[in-house]
Amino acid sequence: MLVALLVSLVVIFVTLMVRVLYDTVSCYWLTPRRIRKMMARQGVTGPSPRPLTGNIVEIASMVSRSLANDCDSIHHDIVDRLLPHYVAWSKQYGKRFIVWNGTEPRLVLAETEMIKELLTRHNATTGKSWLQQQGAKSFIGRGLLMANGDDWHHQRHLTAPAFSGDRLKGYAGHMVECTRRMNERMRKEVGAGGGEIEIGEELHRLTADIISKTMFGSSYDKGKQIFQLLYTLQRLCAQATRHFYFPGSRFFPSKYNREIKSQKREVEGLLMEIIQSRRDCVEIGRSSSYGNDLLGLLLDDMHKNKSKNHLNLQLIMDECKTFFFAGHETTALLLTWTAMLLAGNPTWQDKVRDEVRQVCGPDGVPSVDHLPKLTTLNVVINESLRLYPPATLLPRMAFEDIKLGDLIIPKGLAIWIPVLAIHHSEELWGKDANEFNPERFMTKTFAPGRHFLPFAAGPRNCIGQTYAMMEAKIILAMLISKFSFTISENYRHAPVVVLTIKPKHGVQVILKPLDS
Repeated sequence: MLVALLVSLVVIFVTLMVRVLYDTVSCYWLTPRRIRKMMARQGVTGPSPRPLTGNIVEIASMVSRSLANDCDSIHHDIVDRLLPHYVAWSKQYGKRFIVWNGTEPRLVLAETEMIKELLTRHNATTGKSWLQQQGAKSFIGRGLLMANGDDWHHQRHLTAPAFSGDRLKGYAGHMVECTRRMNERMRKEVGAGGGEIEIGEELHRLTADIISKTMFGSSYDKGKQIFQLLYTLQRLCAQATRHFYFPGSRFFPSKYNREIKSQKREVEGLLMEIIQSRRDCVEIGRSSSYGNDLLGLLLDDMHKNKSKNHLNLQLIMDECKTFFFAGHETTALLLTWTAMLLAGNPTWQDKVRDEVRQVCGPDGVPSVDHLPKLTTLNVVINESLRLYPPATLLPRMAFEDIKLGDLIIPKGLAIWIPVLAIHHSEELWGKDANEFNPERFMTKTFAPGRHFLPFAAGPRNCIGQTYAMMEAKIILAMLISKFSFTISENYRHAPVVVLTIKPKHGVQVILKPLDS
């Protein structure tokens, strides 16, 4: 009896080990080899990968060299700086080529017709890869940004009401009030005669305050702790993902993995305080609902659908982390780069200011009804998003074989769209593609759905883009009506990428209060 039991346990153990070994070999060798051969037969090749590391070392070396020095002037020709590997390899292999992130092959695709087809027609069969999900697991978890398939559909449907028209109008009051406080604070800081200020820091603080209040009913002080921890997690996870090509590396007791776990616990502890306060209010009868914001919608769904297991507390925290980060970081950077561009282009700054005063009155405070009339401000924001899109790359992975243009994309192949390069393409935008020219958005000569992708496109586009654009217009309208600003001589132009495009040294401007 005992012998038979031991034999059974040995058989089970050996079977499991064989399965793990097969899955590992398949993941790290067989599947990539199959994909490489299939794409080569279709004429799609790329730089030769090294064992395990692929092209990571080459890419890291190229980027390190390109970022070694700040730009020698303020210019917007930044593709060579931020994507030097893409520039080098696209010249050699064309608009479609394979690069290797460790053992994961990635099809870099810059053909706009195929990109449009991918994003609009293949949403059901593409999504985020396993490597992306693992890289974001401790950072933003399995929230909407990293969800796939039925999970994505449910989470998208659940969070969509938070960005509906009526709720957006309700958020406008918070945006106006928070911006008014920022303007008052900056006016005191620079004085009547004006002075230098790091505008990016102010705008990050402002958007953090707004997202904390509108989406989670939290104060900035509480949100500030979460943001600081998320930024640390962002940096640590970016470092840790460089080692994912080693099997089982995410389980190593490395410095990065230990720090990541510690930071994750702190973030989720703070989120649980916010969540528990909502639950306590309902349980003791102080409130009849969990709230009318995003967090309230998530908690309502969890308690109404307990038997369906749609949401649990971990997923709610992941959703909170996703929207805390995505709803704050991208808008703050959009505002920062737009402020830099307007500071360096006083003619356009005057045009926007005149429009704001004409539409919104001398106080420059826009209502929701004013926003569609701010057409000059709108094209300036679009041009800022074109030159400095929040994300340089847009990733998708094929979950089954798909036909894309003249290519068969095999299951398991990741597709990376170089958004920054597309936004700066002279072929698509003209000889002035690297210049600040908002007038290009006043014409119909370009096809926005094909090669203007700041918020992606198709069914999986950014759910918060209307919220972000409303917030950006309100903040910029109120800022530009109260201050004039020019680039400080202390500003050093040095865009870098840490998931998003950031100014390495901040954006220093000379801010001067206006009389009205």
